[in-house]
Amino acid sequence: MDIRAIKQRFDIIGDNQALNRAIDIAVQVASTDLSVLVIGESGVGKEVFPQIIHTNSPRKHSQYFAVNCGAIPEGTIDSELFGHEKGSFTGAYEMRKGYFEVADGGTLFLDEVVELPLSTQVRLLRVLQSGEFIKVGSSKVQKTDVRVIAATNVNIMRAIETGRFREDLYYRLNTVPIYVPPLRERKEDIHLLFKKFALDFADKYKMPAIRLTPEAVKVLESYRWPGNVRQLKSIAEQISILEQNREISSSVLRKYIPEEVITHLPVKAEDHGVDYMTDRDIIFKILYQLRQEIEEIKASIGRQQIQTGSAITKREEVDSIIEEHNVVDYDEDPHFTSNNDYQQLSIHSMNADFIRRALEKHNGKRKAAAAELGISERTLYRKIKELNLDI
Repeated sequence: MDIRAIKQRFDIIGDNQALNRAIDIAVQVASTDLSVLVIGESGVGKEVFPQIIHTNSPRKHSQYFAVNCGAIPEGTIDSELFGHEKGSFTGAYEMRKGYFEVADGGTLFLDEVVELPLSTQVRLLRVLQSGEFIKVGSSKVQKTDVRVIAATNVNIMRAIETGRFREDLYYRLNTVPIYVPPLRERKEDIHLLFKKFALDFADKYKMPAIRLTPEAVKVLESYRWPGNVRQLKSIAEQISILEQNREISSSVLRKYIPEEVITHLPVKAEDHGVDYMTDRDIIFKILYQLRQEIEEIKASIGRQQIQTGSAITKREEVDSIIEEHNVVDYDEDPHFTSNNDYQQLSIHSMNADFIRRALEKHNGKRKAAAAELGISERTLYRKIKELNLDI
């Protein structure tokens, strides 16, 4: 069966090259039992391709089931897919067959497969590899012959990286990938689809079909259509019902298309520089205050030793006292220098860069800069002189 006949049978509109390629792959793989993964955004019509494959396969006279994995609660998904035994859980009043058992010999389409829980993914991988499964609450291994076609609208590689989807299952499902292009990549098909939907709704609601002016067609084709074919169909239906004038101008069409995404003007990227500098300023301030506290504590330790008449001469004793005060001691920090019996923070360790940044941030206002650094204005003035800062 050629592509044109497939399109007519499954009501596919458009002549986009990527779309034709997807249909061609579906037809070619139909005669095999290879697993297929249909990839595409929400609303592009992924559900049509498993039907194309099943209809053109040797399994076409057997059962075909489509299961939306995202619509089944996590607690019952195993029971839905693999079945359960009577009494296996609360509410299991009788034995139930799952989709893999009922669809034996046929095709099972798993839509939104990434939404499956990890425990269910393990069970699915076993079915794909060996054709074996176990019902919930049973210990008996059962065999099934089901062709699995999966689909997803999310980035699977990202889901794998985040631990949301098993990598081995991905490679098992992705034996033959089929990419369905979004509507924004099929600009030549947008107007054709709109006219088709307009005719369908005219027939459904017994009214004349709407038509677009040339300017309206340009507006239609310039829109990104994040909801793809589903969104286009919805807008065509709205206009068909609500508009009395059957010729739709660009101004009328714009009322039904979200204004914020109708044009593709460049968007200025958010400037994170201010936040970034603010974060750095906070870090500088904390470090500055921490070093002051270390200096004060070490000076206090020295005074205590002088008052008690017992000088500390061993590094280990200093470390124990500092640790007792929960102070971080920077052994290798060049800003810390030895001063007789205890280590004291050098004047030059008061990082001049901190003070410069604070003053620059507050346009040279020392009072504001001192408050930013957590010191008095007088102390700041003294530090500027000690560090010979040219400010």
